[in-house]
Amino acid sequence: MSILDVSGLIVRSASGALVRDVSFSLQPGERLGLIGESGSGKSLTSLAVTGLLPDSLHASGSVLLDGHQVVGARDVDLRPLRGPVAQIVFQEPLTALDPLMRVGRQIAEPLRRHLGLRGTELRSAVTSALDEVALSDPRIARAYPHELSGGQRQRVAIAIALAARPELLIADEPTTALDVTVQDAVLSLLERLVADRGMALLFISHDLAVVSRMVDRIVVLRDGLVVEEGAVAQVLQSPAEPYTRMLVDSARALDAFLDAAEGER
Repeated sequence: MSILDVSGLIVRSASGALVRDVSFSLQPGERLGLIGESGSGKSLTSLAVTGLLPDSLHASGSVLLDGHQVVGARDVDLRPLRGPVAQIVFQEPLTALDPLMRVGRQIAEPLRRHLGLRGTELRSAVTSALDEVALSDPRIARAYPHELSGGQRQRVAIAIALAARPELLIADEPTTALDVTVQDAVLSLLERLVADRGMALLFISHDLAVVSRMVDRIVVLRDGLVVEEGAVAQVLQSPAEPYTRMLVDSARALDAFLDAAEGER
């Protein structure tokens, strides 16, 4: 059975449809990328998948998360799925993390709520969660988010997302706000953790180089519509749709420019 099965998903605002008839599925352990320009509907799709759309937006169609219908479900019924089944790593951890709560307590919350850990066992699990994302300094657990670097905050966000051992990890532009060196380290960390745990991965990005590194299959969105889908090599090397070809050509042109600039230094 698919860990995620999206069929005919529509997301509407008061002014019209923002996501239109999006369909795709994700098998346990599979890695899928959602790509497209800003405004293509990538992040809205990820929020609809977990039932986290704002009240101003309305979803219709079908989203089955581990066999549970998300569209139209009450928030109280979806909470048990957020953690053990699916969890999101957001683009900007400084806004995703609670600024008034120490990092250790934020990691402890899903461990307490979903795994029932308490006392010494809970403290040990928090330490292990931080070690797993290469934050072994004990001062990290006592820090507030603003006291950490961008890379450290993103690692904390990953630790929180993985605390309840989800079957599906959704990464929504998780390295966009980071510099190149830190970005590579965070991506390597995600690659390792996804492989070690055998999780499914839904990776959302506009960066084709990053997507090609992280996933096996790609869904291309434009203006809320799926315009192309297929294996990474197929889509990026021989794009069938003009829009996908434009994205690939733009990425290649940028790479060539950056390589030339690097050579002039």
